[in-house]
Amino acid sequence: MRNRLITLVLCTTLIFCGCSSTEEIVDTNESKIVQQTAETFDSSEIDTIGISMPAAQLERWTNDAELLQSMFEEEGYNVLVSYGDNLIDTQINDINQMIDDGADLLIIAPVDSDSLGPCIKRANENNIPVVAYDRLINHAPTLLAYVSYDNYYIGKLQALYIVDAFDLNNTSNSEPINIEIFAGDSADNNALCFFNAAYEVLSPYVETGKINIISNQKSFYACSIPSWDTDLAKQKMEILLASYYTDNQQLDAVLCANDSIAHGVCDAIDSSYKLDNKIIITGQDGDKVNLQYIKEGKQSMSIYKNLNNEALATVYIVNSFLNGVSTGDDLSAGNDFDFKIRRDTISYVSDNVAITSYLLSPKTITIDNVDDFIIDE
Repeated sequence: MRNRLITLVLCTTLIFCGCSSTEEIVDTNESKIVQQTAETFDSSEIDTIGISMPAAQLERWTNDAELLQSMFEEEGYNVLVSYGDNLIDTQINDINQMIDDGADLLIIAPVDSDSLGPCIKRANENNIPVVAYDRLINHAPTLLAYVSYDNYYIGKLQALYIVDAFDLNNTSNSEPINIEIFAGDSADNNALCFFNAAYEVLSPYVETGKINIISNQKSFYACSIPSWDTDLAKQKMEILLASYYTDNQQLDAVLCANDSIAHGVCDAIDSSYKLDNKIIITGQDGDKVNLQYIKEGKQSMSIYKNLNNEALATVYIVNSFLNGVSTGDDLSAGNDFDFKIRRDTISYVSDNVAITSYLLSPKTITIDNVDDFIIDE
């Protein structure tokens, strides 16, 4: 049987939001966070790896799955792949089927971060380790690991771009800027993390009056865009412009969680905004249309995440664990990668357990370097 040595050590309490920064650690009596510290496996018992992605409709998920499959097959594993079609029940059924089909380890990017608890429990009952890929799985404190880009850092970068663009640390309250916030899908734990990190940066300026949110849409759910949908983002931006930014009311910035949302926001501003001031618009992913928008001055910045690196890091980490390396060891150093992986044992929490996380660092795209990311086909 697989040797599962799990030691949980009391850690200080975190302000829980699915993820948090180390700066948010506080000590209260409400709940205690425990931290995973050691787990080992015998790779001889693992032949088949199951990979569950949220949907095949988005090219990024098919690319992730194909990369992971080819890399694991090169390592000698059999690989099962499924796509959830952005439907919770479909993904749950697919994961259960992979368990029935003999998967010995699961890599899952959830459709809904809150809904896979029963699947994880069934995997645990069958001694199947689970790795959360790109999106943390909530209600799954037994996760082997979480591999993603540093989502907290991404949200922070987006907000700091706005702060720096308007030099808010050196302006007076008599010169406030007007911004609106567009968050991602409310079912996506990453969206909550981006939002919380960004709002943590912006809230002091909101409180002092240097930032106005005229629509008063300040909560995550009020700002969320279902499915990160471009058309829904465009419709919402058009409504905000018609409701709050008529006549001479100037809009200065829109914090958009990703590029599909920024795409819709840019298009709405093109068609419906009456003033001619430059509006700062953030994004994430480095989508082709958004890179062009940055060149044209419609969008101000995006965040680039190299998905090949994320897949490579996942295979490296999983393969290390399956060859006897303890999860208590730091795998973020001593490799031949040309990118950095940061091991985090504090920030990403599932049911009061701080999940061992391996986080890659993104890059900021602006007009100054956008040509480095545009690939002519």
